Amino acid sequence: MNRSNAPVAGVVPPPFPLSALVGQDALRDALLLVAVDPSIGGVLVSGPRGTAKSTAARSLAELLPDGHFVTLPLGASEDRVVGTLDLDEALRGGEVKFSPGLLARANNGVLYVDEVNLLADALVDVVLDAAASGINVVERDGISHSHAARFVLIGTMNPEEGELRPQLLDRFGLMVQLENCFDAEIRQRIVKVRLAFDSDPHALRASYEHEQQRLAQRIREARASLPELGFADDVHDTISTRCIDAAVDGLRADLVMLRAARALAALESAAVVTSEHVERVAQFVLRHRRRDSAERSPRGAGEAHRPSSGESPGDERRSKPGQSDEGGGSSRDDTDADWGYLPPEPTGMLNVKGVIPLSAKKR
Repeated sequence: MNRSNAPVAGVVPPPFPLSALVGQDALRDALLLVAVDPSIGGVLVSGPRGTAKSTAARSLAELLPDGHFVTLPLGASEDRVVGTLDLDEALRGGEVKFSPGLLARANNGVLYVDEVNLLADALVDVVLDAAASGINVVERDGISHSHAARFVLIGTMNPEEGELRPQLLDRFGLMVQLENCFDAEIRQRIVKVRLAFDSDPHALRASYEHEQQRLAQRIREARASLPELGFADDVHDTISTRCIDAAVDGLRADLVMLRAARALAALESAAVVTSEHVERVAQFVLRHRRRDSAERSPRGAGEAHRPSSGESPGDERRSKPGQSDEGGGSSRDDTDADWGYLPPEPTGMLNVKGVIPLSAKKR
């Protein structure tokens, strides 16, 4: 081995080429879509350990025009993420002094959040807001400051360590679910290319330099052509049908699917967005938003009987008090149908045995 190419302790090695990634075509495709249009809202990569989640995230940054990569650590404070304002200077009548945070540093690059499911919900919410809008707003005691925060958001997680809340999960634009590979041939190819990279990263990167340049050029051209792509009515019809079939909540899935289909069309230098583009990105958009049959039902298996349109809420109790689901009777009468219910009685006329009236005591 050439000693000049050996890894040096304390020096971060160059990123693994995205074009050299083996067996993760879906992951590569999703990353390219958000690279073309960051307003998609980022991509969430879920999978077990050792499935190239972090490797792929770092590989994407060098394909972007600015090419910088920012990592958001789990222990980061809100001020470190969004930035801080010098309130004393502002109150003295001076200009607002803003100290940039990680969102500002990630502008035009990649913001990577490893184990995003373990990050505080409030921080995830802030990051997702900025990823979708492209703007970060910092407000402190009535003073606000905003700056551009157009970055490609990549979050990774291992489902064995917990899940994201549904409200946050839905706000990620795309999701890729990685699985362990049990194909012997693919496993061998992955190991060989990884060993080659570890042995001499510069030599491996040189062998993929042409493909890397081609990918970077595709992203630049796709970004430039994105605003010019139009949508026909059949595209909207396909999107609505797919989202309705998946019983998604709200309209975020429709908007994300439209943007993702447009990004795919731009990557392929297509003249217009077609229903085929929609079908190819639908899996990324609906994977974390699709609801199963139990969730789609207006009434769950354990939900109580709802009165019909011609039945008042009280009729259910009065019709067959105490009757079980199997149709068996009960020894309770109508007055016991409501547990804890007591019929009203006139005050002062209750005859309680053993209690001597006060008037009798005086006599």
